[in-house]
Amino acid sequence: MSAIYIAGIAVFSVLAQWLAWVLKVPAILFLLIIGLLLGPLTGQLSPDDLLGDLLFPVVSLSVAIILFEGSLTLHFRELKGIGKIVRNLCSIGMFSTFVMIALSAYFILDLDWRVAAVLGAVLVVTGPTVIAPMLNSMRPTQDIDRVLRWEGIVIDPIGALFAVLVFEAVSFVGKGEVLSHTLIALFSTLGVGISVGVVAGWITSALIRKEWLPYELHKFGILALVLFSFTASNHLAHESGLLAVTIFGIWLANQDDLEIDSVLEFKEDLSMILISSLFILLAARLQLSDLMLLDAEIFIFLAIVLFIARPICIAISTYNTDLPLKSRILLSWIAPRGIVAAAVGSVFALSMMESQIPDANKLVPLIFTVIIVTVVLQSLTATPLAKLLGVRQPSPNTLLIIGANHVARAIAKGLKEQNIDVYLSDPAWENCKMARMDGLPCYYGNPQSEHAERYLPLTSIQSVLALSPNRHHNALGVQYFSHLLSEQNVFSLRSSTNHAKANKDSATFLSRQILFGEQGYYAKLSSLIAKGGKVSATRLSEEFDWQQYLEVNKEAIPLFITTDGNDGESQIRPFVIDMKKPPEQGERIIALQPPKMSILKEPTQTKEGATSLGEKLSQ
Repeated sequence: MSAIYIAGIAVFSVLAQWLAWVLKVPAILFLLIIGLLLGPLTGQLSPDDLLGDLLFPVVSLSVAIILFEGSLTLHFRELKGIGKIVRNLCSIGMFSTFVMIALSAYFILDLDWRVAAVLGAVLVVTGPTVIAPMLNSMRPTQDIDRVLRWEGIVIDPIGALFAVLVFEAVSFVGKGEVLSHTLIALFSTLGVGISVGVVAGWITSALIRKEWLPYELHKFGILALVLFSFTASNHLAHESGLLAVTIFGIWLANQDDLEIDSVLEFKEDLSMILISSLFILLAARLQLSDLMLLDAEIFIFLAIVLFIARPICIAISTYNTDLPLKSRILLSWIAPRGIVAAAVGSVFALSMMESQIPDANKLVPLIFTVIIVTVVLQSLTATPLAKLLGVRQPSPNTLLIIGANHVARAIAKGLKEQNIDVYLSDPAWENCKMARMDGLPCYYGNPQSEHAERYLPLTSIQSVLALSPNRHHNALGVQYFSHLLSEQNVFSLRSSTNHAKANKDSATFLSRQILFGEQGYYAKLSSLIAKGGKVSATRLSEEFDWQQYLEVNKEAIPLFITTDGNDGESQIRPFVIDMKKPPEQGERIIALQPPKMSILKEPTQTKEGATSLGEKLSQ
């Protein structure tokens, strides 16, 4: 029977993630619902009976992997550039939230002070897994989007580390005869955790740099080292393992010459599996009797978390900054708690119950209550509040280009000179480096990854153009963004004159390989650019219409049509195969001109009196 339950958890995890993908909401909502349905509401799943003595080790090891994956995204160089507000949010703002929640739990909920302190520490964490889907649907202004997205990224490992330190501190209180013994025990735990994390990071770095660990074993080898570091640190010093794996991940993240992208991608996939399964198990462990322990004071506590703790955190963090008042109001409302709070809090609760600390059984119900209320309430109200405050972005106007090869860069430069916002993405570092040298923003990695969801400006993306010569990259991008942005906003370039066989490509990919007309395939564009072809723009007029343009520019490959909008911003649409609506007067044609056409100067008057801009966009 155990195998059936485990298989069922896997199926329900996929179902929850699929529903979140379809409805574009945080997956945590459906994971919670499924866990509650299987556990306290129907009694079909009992994690304690299913796993027995293995429950605590499984949860602990899973949390260790989740924290390690989160710490892999914490780069010190990015901390320097995220701005004063985000630094404040992850330091003094985080501490103020901890103090407010801990005091409220102690005085209002009448919890043991150790449980209240741990609860306050756990609930400082938001996390990108719940923030990102909310931001994508809310589309707040850039300053709000940047603050919330970076807060979720940075506070995830920092907040978890802070929670570990608070838990270790309260765990030692009272175990020694005097305060000095307690402090010695605390600092020994910190010393062991930090030392094990640093040693594990140094060993891993050496194994990779000296190629003593083959590439195909990087993922499995680092996973094994994470699990060993966690258990070894815990063996040497009680509850120091989470600190060790967090330091381990931070060490690897800040080794600039270390190639760990495949490891990070693997850990993202593994974390999704663990988060989904773990959240269902943790929600199923809740008992109706535990929930009944929460009396009416819980509503006062929630009100403080929502309407006092967060606004005070924002007020302190944004003090003496130029952030507008309306942006501060929205920031004061958005702080959903996620899987890290639930997972870390559950580990602490299990350990505190084993130590027979009073009120430890209330910790998990309280955490889940805050998660449910913040995620549901803020997901439903964030977009209307952003509209009401007038801090929602206008319609997205950025083109995301999959690929930063020389073809993509040439097209992107032409668009940029026409004041069209572009953002490139490529898994090859050399391509990204060349794009950045040309002044083009470029994301290094796969744009459909969880990491990209944290760093790409998804809220401002209007359309996606797959311009990579790699069919696999184009296909993955088309399938991913066709759902995210709708199919009519995603296009792909053909890599050759012939489509691939239908049994090798999805119907979605085949239907979107329509960019730049019949001549618009990668090899043709690449050849023209290599010979000196340039991207240039021409405005159509009453005297120089579309037919005349085609006669004059027979060898050009039209790429885009741009129209000046009423708001001063250009509207753009790509040329596609079987284009039904031809360009009209007043619109501009952005095209790739062959070398002999790319030397046209400023607008000239033709013999027939037609005015052609023939603007040269690329030198």
